[in-house]
Amino acid sequence: MDATSKKAYMIAIVVQIIYTGLSVLSKAAFNDGMSIFVFIFYRQATGSLLLLPLALIFQRKNMPSMPMILLLKLFLCALFGNTLNLNLYNVSLKLTSATLVAAGSNAMPVVTLCLALLLRMEVVDLRSSSGIAKVSGSALCIAGVIVMAFYAGPGLSPVNHHHSFAAHAGTGSHASTAKAAWIAGTFLMVLSNICWSLSTVWQARILRDFPNRMLVAVSLCVFSALQSLVIAAVAERDISRWKLRLDVGLLAIAYTCA
Repeated sequence: MDATSKKAYMIAIVVQIIYTGLSVLSKAAFNDGMSIFVFIFYRQATGSLLLLPLALIFQRKNMPSMPMILLLKLFLCALFGNTLNLNLYNVSLKLTSATLVAAGSNAMPVVTLCLALLLRMEVVDLRSSSGIAKVSGSALCIAGVIVMAFYAGPGLSPVNHHHSFAAHAGTGSHASTAKAAWIAGTFLMVLSNICWSLSTVWQARILRDFPNRMLVAVSLCVFSALQSLVIAAVAERDISRWKLRLDVGLLAIAYTCA
């Protein structure tokens, strides 16, 4: 294995660690009372405020070249890949656990592969070692997600005993309600993966016609922030739920944009 391949694998591992930290902090923020929809809006708005000035500085000459049909495609892509995906993902996180959501997110490549095969953007040769590896890896990934979805297992005492990181267990009717919420959260996680995979395939086609990655990324983030604002305004009418405090919720928002 050459140095370039080693770096690629190390980057992939670091990215997964970062996403795992995001799941844990987001779950802690929701347990602490942070509104899911307000959290998503602040996350997307902060990202937009960070990216938009860079786009204005480096890409202002290319902005007039974005036709209306492209903006419409980006708006719809942001709706599925960013807004709906994040809302479904975080509601699933609220109903289940950070462990399940982090593991379930790894099924996104499987869903993306299936969509790419259906759209004839990917070819899998079952007579080759790479094709067998793709199919075998996909099957193992799905099997792992199914096991984690239907077997919650016993709770483990967290290292950090703050109530935001505590596991919520119940007995009797509370246990059955928690099980139903767990299954519903797993279903929402699957829908989130589908939305993300659809947007990934769609972005590939958008970038083929408009190969400006920075403007595409900024447009998706800005459109998602506007869409998330509408959803949060409808879902959270209480102004007090919009206030930011020096707590784990603010830390989670800062972490998403770091």
